[in-house]
Amino acid sequence: MSKEEFEQRWARKSLREMLSAVEVRVGKLEESMENAKKDNVRELLDSQRKKLTERNDALEATMMALKEETMAMTRALSTMMEELEGELALC
Repeated sequence: MSKEEFEQRWARKSLREMLSAVEVRVGKLEESMENAKKDNVRELLDSQRKKLTERNDALEATMMALKEETMAMTRALSTMMEELEGELALC
């Protein structure tokens, strides 16, 4: 084998090693990008879940307040009806 052939083989081997190293790095980068995408989606979902939970809690509190108000008004109307029935009986 001549010196020139040896250098060509060495250069090819070196290029193959460099290509292999680049392929490994590209693979790691792609994996890293995929993980970043998953993390972003997870963060977005968590954020939306938190907002929806807060809205749900606010709606539940409003519903409870309306229910209590309705019950109080029903009791007041019932009392008024009893009073009016008593006045009607007197008439």
